[in-house]
Amino acid sequence: MHTGTQVIQTERLILRPFVTQDAKSMLRNWIGDEEVQANYGEPVYEDIESIHELLQKWMSSYAKQDFYRWAVVLQEKNECIGQIAFCHVDSVHHVADIEYCIGRAYQGQEYATEALTSVIHFVFEKTGLNRVQAFHRGRNLSSGRVLQKAQMKYEGTLRKSYFYSDTGEYDDKIYYGVIRSDLKL
Repeated sequence: MHTGTQVIQTERLILRPFVTQDAKSMLRNWIGDEEVQANYGEPVYEDIESIHELLQKWMSSYAKQDFYRWAVVLQEKNECIGQIAFCHVDSVHHVADIEYCIGRAYQGQEYATEALTSVIHFVFEKTGLNRVQAFHRGRNLSSGRVLQKAQMKYEGTLRKSYFYSDTGEYDDKIYYGVIRSDLKL
């Protein structure tokens, strides 16, 4: 059913398990960036020590076959520019929820689409999962374009179902999904 996080190489990227040496490029490129982390729905990490703690947690989880979290590494620089992961895996129903983030300096260059497309293909070729799904918040339209370019299909909107506690505003969750039979593998 599961393979765990395996190395995936694309034209410009290497998707691989995180290693301790990624901490500095993570801090430089995305995990310390308030805007990136807010769009990703994760806290900002401001120092190497806290990133090392997070990395230790992730690295110990790689022993589990149903744990999938990739460092998105730009081949030409050997630089970690983001991540892509399954935030939830339902082995009973063969479904995974996917999430991703790319550092601001690397956005708009289709790295997220390249990573997402390759992970979707990996999942359907190497695991027993039948469905990958994701949502983006209404205000994050660029994430919606990534999902569409990766051949995920719009499935619906949960209106005003996401609450921003910092501003007191509500936003929509816009859902996409792809199933194994949607792709020609």
